Amino acid sequence: MPSAFDYAIVRVVPRVERGELINAGVIVSCPAQAFLAARIELDVDRLRALSPATDPDEVADALAVIPRIAAGDPLGGPIASLPRSERFHWLVAPRSAIIQTSPVHTGLCDAPAAACDQVLAQVIEQLLTRLVRLPALRYTGTP
Repeated sequence: MPSAFDYAIVRVVPRVERGELINAGVIVSCPAQAFLAARIELDVDRLRALSPATDPDEVADALAVIPRIAAGDPLGGPIASLPRSERFHWLVAPRSAIIQTSPVHTGLCDAPAAACDQVLAQVIEQLLTRLVRLPALRYTGTP
């Protein structure tokens, strides 16, 4: 039986008033499999191009807390000690700050329960490839 999962894209919005953003990670939750994980991949060059005045180290430090909260790691602060579902809802709650998330989207994991964690880890990798990482530029030799 397929398990539904939810995911959101983690975004960096250096100047909220401008609304410009870069995707910097993903959060995936599958309550049926007791799964919650986040992965961050901040492209510092893209951040500098979008907002030269933004300190990438400060942004990276703020982003680093997200996977810790998702994992329930005490280094994630008091939010990390909440139940899994509350941590997910806290992570994806709308906010007007430099770190934001997209609306929550839904998918299906049709793997057997025993393999679902592995499949969801692959889902995270696929989401990072599709939504966070820039595609490789290919030169075709024609203008």
